[in-house]
Order: sequence, then structure tokens, then C-alpha cells
Amino acid sequence: MIGLIFGETDFPKEILKKIKNKKKYLIIDLTEKKNFKKDKNSYSVSLGQFGKIISILKINKCKKVLFAGKVKKPKFSRLHLDLKGVFYMPRIIKSSKLGDAAILKQIIDIFKKEKIRTISSVFFNPELNVKKGVYTKIKPNKEDNKDIKEGIKKLNSLDKYNFSQGTVVRNKKIAAIEGKGGTEKMLKKCKSKKYNNKGVLVKFPKKKQDLRIDLPTIGLKTFFQCKLAGLKGIVLKNKQNIFLDKKKCISFANKNKMFIIVK
Repeated sequence: MIGLIFGETDFPKEILKKIKNKKKYLIIDLTEKKNFKKDKNSYSVSLGQFGKIISILKINKCKKVLFAGKVKKPKFSRLHLDLKGVFYMPRIIKSSKLGDAAILKQIIDIFKKEKIRTISSVFFNPELNVKKGVYTKIKPNKEDNKDIKEGIKKLNSLDKYNFSQGTVVRNKKIAAIEGKGGTEKMLKKCKSKKYNNKGVLVKFPKKKQDLRIDLPTIGLKTFFQCKLAGLKGIVLKNKQNIFLDKKKCISFANKNKMFIIVK
């Protein structure tokens, strides 16, 4: 039995498609709208109910869990805490100041103390990772490569911005860095009538990130947003991204003379 800790985004749905009717599983549904309530194996639980979450996992003999999707930072004052929630919550609140991924990392540590092991989020879906190479007809030119190099350099230097998994670069200048609002908000800031098909989005994991969780995710929506922002390409890291709707994204990129490169 595997415990699936599901948050927002379409990634959890891809996992469910892969393992349904093949593996025994249960879902701890942490989404705001309880997206998995129709699944008979789903449990709608508050983030503050650690006792309940651990009890569900242990009763069902789940010794392994998998995290997928974004778990948004909750309003801690509104959480309904059980006893274990009261015990663990100060650690969660402290880690939340470092970003959403830090919350998940703290939950992983809590599970470890309870002898529940966390496995990679792509354990069942390795095909959602991508290997080094260019995936489109268009390849980056010299100017694009300069932007790519600048973006990677910038992300590698962002120790204190540990919630940043992306940056936009145009003409060797940083146009935006991903903040707590995520990629969509960053790309909206980069819309410009001056530029069309110019600049890159670099999406890399955070430095020293736990690669079992919270890998930077892109999908068709990301490409629409990049097109609206006037960008020419998207840069990913070898086997360290979640790439949803890959065929549709590549087709969209080719039609719009954009490139996808994995470094």
C-alpha cells in the first residue's frame, strides 16, 4: 500500500492514471477544493491533523508515501489541530517562512520519525522527466545561449530565495525571478509589446533541493504564458523537472517557433 499525499496542479492526476487498478493506494487529499473526494480511497484531511494523517497511513499499513502537487501555505490561525498537530505545528510554522517546499520537507522529517519513508514523486511516472537535448525544430542561437547561461548562473546564486525555481532572461538581463506567486505571476510581469520571440524561461530545481518532492513543473499552460510574454524558449534541467502534456507542448512550441532545451 502506497500513501499518496496530493496537492494542487495536474501532476497528481497523472500518477493516479498510471497506478489505478494496478497498485493498492490511498490518497491524503490536501487540495483546497478536495479534488479527489470521489475516489473511494481518498481521505480529506487538514494539514494540521497530523495525528489523523499518521493514523490513516498506519492503519492501512502504508510504510511509503509519495508527494505530488503544490501544498499551499495555509493560514495557520485557521487550522484545526489535533494533538500531534499541536506538537508538530511550531516546526511547520518556522519552516513556512522559507517557502512552500520547506513545509513539505518538514512533513517528510515528521513521517521519517514515524517510520514512514518518502519516495520520489516520479517513482511511477519516470516518463515525465526529460533527458538532455533539444526537443524542438528550433534550436537556441548564440544570443539565446547567452540568455540561458545568464539564467542558470542567476538561479545557482539564489541561496536565500529558496522558493525560486525559475527566472526570465532577455538580452542577457534578468527580466524577472520567480517569487512566492509562482511561474504564472512571474511571466505576467514579463509581458512586453517591445519583444516578440525573444528571451528564455529557465526552470530549475532550487539549490540543495530535496529532489523527491516539489520538482519544477511545466505544461501546456506554461507554454501559452511564455508565448503571451513574448519568450522564445524554455530551459529545463536533466531529469529534474515534471513535464506534463509533453507531445502537445512540443507541437505548440514548433508551431510558434519556440525551443525546448534540457541542460
